[in-house]
Amino acid sequence: MRVVFDTNVFIAAFDSDGICARLVRRARRREFELFICQIVLHEFSSKLKVKIHCTTKEIEQACILVSEAAIAVLDGGALQTPVCRDLDDDLILACAETAGADFLVTGDKDLLVLEKYGRFKIMSPREFELLFE
Repeated sequence: MRVVFDTNVFIAAFDSDGICARLVRRARRREFELFICQIVLHEFSSKLKVKIHCTTKEIEQACILVSEAAIAVLDGGALQTPVCRDLDDDLILACAETAGADFLVTGDKDLLVLEKYGRFKIMSPREFELLFE
């Protein structure tokens, strides 16, 4: 199964050892195919610095870890017509579309209310983790 994680999933994974951290470990073990986009990596590194106050070295190591968990790091893409009020959310949808994802995993309520976009289902980390139980 092809999966894209929103930035907030990666931030939660590095902030605490909960469901999101478990999902990143599953990706590293190749229990599914994780795809990420450059925009997610960029936003991830920015949020690590601002929200979690990581050092430059810690941010570099976290980005390497995330990149290694992924099958591929994509350039992303763009939607033909805007879907979300937040342009960043449209970029995440475009990333999932470009990846040919089956699932987009996010904690973003603006994306979760869509439930589905194109061929992929949008679900929370908890819902996605339940697929493995």
